[in-house]
Amino acid sequence: MHDAVEIREGGLDHPAVIRLLQEHLQSMHLHSPPESIHALDLDALRGPDISLWTAWQDQELLGCGALKQLDTAHGELKSMRTASSYLRKGVASLLLRHLLEEARQRSYHRLSLETGSMEAFAPARRLYASFGFEACEPFADYIDDPNSVFMTRAL
Repeated sequence: MHDAVEIREGGLDHPAVIRLLQEHLQSMHLHSPPESIHALDLDALRGPDISLWTAWQDQELLGCGALKQLDTAHGELKSMRTASSYLRKGVASLLLRHLLEEARQRSYHRLSLETGSMEAFAPARRLYASFGFEACEPFADYIDDPNSVFMTRAL
């Protein structure tokens, strides 16, 4: 990515963002049993406890990621997705750095996430581990599930 990337808050009404989030949900249904899908739909992402950011290069959407406030000291990463044509080009790392900084600005002490245990999610697990996330027990309303991997890191 040689041109400047702009990270914007919001965008849930933009057609490209809606398409990317629909693709995200479809992918979750492809790789996970229904009872193990924790991805949020558009309505859930509009909740007062959730903020979404999108990454853009010129007018092209590169990816998105969200933060959900679990309590005043604990946040959760949600809806991390890179557009297919930008996979493995640093978009997820760029968004993750932004989300970590946002979590720090919100004075969170901890940031956690849930991702899949299947092979399709291995790149995501490697990315999170490279940013200091470590395996943990289920948090918030999650329950132990062999199809889920829970990760967390202190901020």
